Amino acid sequence: MRKSMLLFVVLSSMMIGACSFLDGANQSLDYVNQATAHINKLSTFAEQAPQLIKDAATNPETKMKLEEQLLALKTEIEQFNLKSVPAFAKDIHEQLVEKNKVLLDEINQVVVNGHLALDKLQNSQILATITDITGLINRISNLGG
Repeated sequence: MRKSMLLFVVLSSMMIGACSFLDGANQSLDYVNQATAHINKLSTFAEQAPQLIKDAATNPETKMKLEEQLLALKTEIEQFNLKSVPAFAKDIHEQLVEKNKVLLDEINQVVVNGHLALDKLQNSQILATITDITGLINRISNLGG
């Protein structure tokens, strides 16, 4: 009876250890996926923005679409910056948050009182900042495995 009880305790401990290992792996994968999705959203915006900016100068609907995209990006960035992060990703997340804060400041400079100031956007560093942020994608991908 004692041997079976000891075996049960050992197996239970192993299962709990495996579960916490799997939880850690899932958290790691979740963070990598969320950070990658965040950067992909920024990258997609940066790819579309030059044409949208050009079209917005003569098309109020395009300007409104661009304004909505910037406001959505702002919300996305703010939410991403608040994510809880696994310990292994803390350094890269801090770098990402710092770059995101720069991007938020730039968005706040071109969206005044909820409205896009197109001339300010044309002269902003938003696209360069996004390019800087997307440069972190390889480091984030490497976190996943």
